[in-house]
Amino acid sequence: MIDQIFRNKLLYIGIHFFLGFIVTFLPISKIYPLLIIIVGLFIIYKSKNINEEALYFSAYLVGAEVFIRMSGGTLLYELGKYGIMLFVLLGLFIGPIKQKNSISILFYILLILVGILFTEVPPGESIRKAIIFNLSGPISLGVFAIYCYKRIITIPQLNELLFMSLLPIFSIVSYVYFRTPSLEELVFSTGSNFATSGGFGPNQVSTIIAFGAFILAVFLFIRVNLSFYIFLDAFFLAYFTYRVLLTFSRGGLITGSVAFILFTFFMFLNNKVTLTKITKYIFISIFLFLGIWLYTSNITGGMIDNRYAGKNSIGKKKEDVSSGRLDIINMQLESFLESPFFGIGVGNGKYKRLESGEHVTAASHNEVGRLIEEHGIMGIFALIILLTLPLENIYFSNNYQRAFLVAFFVFWFLTINHTAMRIAFPAFAYGLSLIRITKDDE
Repeated sequence: MIDQIFRNKLLYIGIHFFLGFIVTFLPISKIYPLLIIIVGLFIIYKSKNINEEALYFSAYLVGAEVFIRMSGGTLLYELGKYGIMLFVLLGLFIGPIKQKNSISILFYILLILVGILFTEVPPGESIRKAIIFNLSGPISLGVFAIYCYKRIITIPQLNELLFMSLLPIFSIVSYVYFRTPSLEELVFSTGSNFATSGGFGPNQVSTIIAFGAFILAVFLFIRVNLSFYIFLDAFFLAYFTYRVLLTFSRGGLITGSVAFILFTFFMFLNNKVTLTKITKYIFISIFLFLGIWLYTSNITGGMIDNRYAGKNSIGKKKEDVSSGRLDIINMQLESFLESPFFGIGVGNGKYKRLESGEHVTAASHNEVGRLIEEHGIMGIFALIILLTLPLENIYFSNNYQRAFLVAFFVFWFLTINHTAMRIAFPAFAYGLSLIRITKDDE
């Protein structure tokens, strides 16, 4: 089944475009995630994970998670995180490859579990939900990291699993297109736009579509054909970028751009590309992006310019361009100073901010700040472990490998700093920063 998908890329892209359309009027969205889990577990078990089927289905589920949520197909809200844990745990137990153990990752999981002992919630609130909401992401990251740690993945396999992630993102783009009202009827402001994000969270939509745009840009750069027509592939990239801009959520575009710039930097180092070729790539990229930006600026009445310039709708510079995130970080640091060793307990940060009466968004969008506030020094140690492992892997890799590993690392770190771990994607990106990339014949 998976081989058939790779042999007929354009066909399956078309199927996923159509899927994004039909869920707008047919009540089938809850069947989709159920099929992913059932088919995924069945194929992983039947194949004994010989060809990294666990990784392929994890990649697909990560790409599909936001689509499942936005289309009302959620069986469990954290299905993406639970699903990738199920896939890789089954792959570990029945797979033929003996996994290299990392005591550091197990220690990281233990460190974040300590914070549960200090969790307190107001009367009427669920302590179980508070713990699950805040720890499902970090634990899924730990489990996925155990699977990926120093796991050998060939270049063709890496390209294939990126394509598996990309497929359901086509469904997201299709769904957003059909759910978005006529742009001429919309009144744009400089806030994140739910109307152009399929009625769902712009931050999450922006993040995952930006990852899709990154994959498309990488495939164009290393000449992996999707449609067999380079101009159609370039159109896909341009449209994905356009949809990211229309969400008015800056995190996805900035993260994807930084990741791709670093990817191309290491690729140039690897290939020892001439200055002429570098100039050509830069000129084409800037020209295409400026075209997309100017078109989007015209559609939004210049509001996209103000959004990225940190201005309000009338063009006046905002006092806080972080949309309140800096206020939350300051409060998190204050909480850390009050309880520096064990932190204030898992999930307690949200309730503490609600009780403070400050006009800030209670739930943190910054996983680094949450770790420090709710886990104290334990959280700092956990963060050091998370930073050290991929950086060590990057250091002992060649420039071709670094191009991918650095991009995955950047996606993980920047994403958790603007959308925390609301979705499974950061866990997936982090795990991929720990793999060992080899040529097909090694």
